[in-house]
Amino acid sequence: MTTTFKTVTDVRNVMVAMPGAHSDAITGAEARNAQLTKPPGALGRLEDLAIWYAGWRGTDRPTLNAPQVIVFAGNHGVAAKGVSAFPPEVTEQMVLNFQHGGAAINQLAKTFGAKLDVHALSLETPTQDFTTGPAMSDAEFCAAIQTGWDAVDADADLLVTGEMGIGNTTSAAALGAALFGGEAADWTGRGTGVEGAALDAKTQVVADGVALHGANGDGLTLLAALGGRELAAMAGAILRARMLRIPVILDGFICTAAAACLEDAHAGALDHTVAGHQSDELAHARMLAALGKAPLLDLGLRLGEASGGALAIGVLQGAVACLSGMATFAEAGVSDV
Repeated sequence: MTTTFKTVTDVRNVMVAMPGAHSDAITGAEARNAQLTKPPGALGRLEDLAIWYAGWRGTDRPTLNAPQVIVFAGNHGVAAKGVSAFPPEVTEQMVLNFQHGGAAINQLAKTFGAKLDVHALSLETPTQDFTTGPAMSDAEFCAAIQTGWDAVDADADLLVTGEMGIGNTTSAAALGAALFGGEAADWTGRGTGVEGAALDAKTQVVADGVALHGANGDGLTLLAALGGRELAAMAGAILRARMLRIPVILDGFICTAAAACLEDAHAGALDHTVAGHQSDELAHARMLAALGKAPLLDLGLRLGEASGGALAIGVLQGAVACLSGMATFAEAGVSDV
């Protein structure tokens, strides 16, 4: 059945119908984990991860063989205010790099056997400057959600979403402040490397955007007002994965900001997600804490483009392999007492 988003209400209606994890699969995975040839709890978080994954895949012995990584790219009108160390033209240049296999994410996706898809969203038409009005109209927002929704491969067994967009740490910072409170400076970081007066100016842009839009509605409304097409597309992909019960690894600060808008609009919307890593963008830790998401990795990354999330695929693959592939005490003929 085809799902078409023409209004924000259409998105809300889909969120109301989100499925949950399979409780029988969780129970079975817990029982199997308790019988594996290891001391109880010896694999730490890997055990919890594997059981969580099993619940969403609907089996107590899951496999993870078909991960998908999607990178969405968009341009931001607010970039004209000098919030980035790089010009907007870099967005399109990096998209070409992704398509030609030359970026970090190409190497990481290949390493973990992930299919990589890249979607550029109207790069020739930046979003509006959110300090003067909403970044996207309802129609533009729904079109971006649709792009993300349609980009998910129904045969994938794991999804990682990433982004490219000059100026999008400014959007993420504004969303963080609007969703979770605090001062603009609490959420605004160096992004591509801005410092000094440029960082002060970026912080003021965030403050101005939040002052204009921060009290206007829930996370979906804020995502349209302060976000970008690539952020909305990530939200659409994360939502589609939920409908297919495909677990999701969240990438860095910008991806987490997009995901947080879903959680704000509907509590529990991120139950099928884990945080792949904690980025070097300082506000990311604050945002993860607010969402109750403990990162799997902390490597000081701040590249974006799904790089940290892709690295975390290996962690989840290891967790699933242990749950499903290890022998039980009975199978191995090993005494468990």
